[in-house]
Amino acid sequence: MEVDRFQYLILMGLCLLITLPLEFLFGARVWRRPRRLLAAMAVPLAIFVTWDVIAIAREHWSYNPQYVTGWDLPLDLPVEELAFFVVIPICSLLTLEAVRRVLNRD
Repeated sequence: MEVDRFQYLILMGLCLLITLPLEFLFGARVWRRPRRLLAAMAVPLAIFVTWDVIAIAREHWSYNPQYVTGWDLPLDLPVEELAFFVVIPICSLLTLEAVRRVLNRD
């Protein structure tokens, strides 16, 4: 397999790796409150996964096979797309909570 096929997943992993220190250095408390994290992500995740599955089924968009692994979840959803819908909100929440903690300090 070519490395290009893993670029998307590698990028998602790097996003998590880069923002993970915010949990410890600034006390973002995103990973420490898993129920709250799941609650915050559940509705948007359901909406965007449904949207993607419908768009793929209707052939409104597709993914370049050169840049995805070819590992599809049920309903032809690429694993990379689910990773995106999970990773980017977590990274955003980590950043938001870290900024909030910093701004609240005097």
